[in-house]
Amino acid sequence: QVQLVESGGGLVQAGDSLRLSCAASGRTFSIYAMGWFRQAPGKEREFVAAISWRGGSTYYVDSVRGRFTISRDNAKNTDYLQMNSLKPEDTAVYYCAARSVPRILADWQGYDFWGQGTQVTVSS
Repeated sequence: QVQLVESGGGLVQAGDSLRLSCAASGRTFSIYAMGWFRQAPGKEREFVAAISWRGGSTYYVDSVRGRFTISRDNAKNTDYLQMNSLKPEDTAVYYCAARSVPRILADWQGYDFWGQGTQVTVSS
């Protein structure tokens, strides 16, 4: 089993930055690609960003490209989502997810492990 724990969420103003962290524990050798998703009230879960096992490939949803950066430190079993120039529309619960295969994916159904989520609220 794999456990993912997110941290770093909070309440910020538009234009501010936050860095989310996702710490993995347990059978971490079964983790390959990782991703971040978010869900705002009344909306469906949305893909945000994904990163390959060695970090060589990343992929972002258009609405965050250029503002958010996903990275990982495999030695620490942790991945990060640096969020800059935050906007009110970025407000959501952010979830970390991991796959048991190397290929990155934007579809949440392809992820095997999930964290409990961390709230990000951006005020205008």
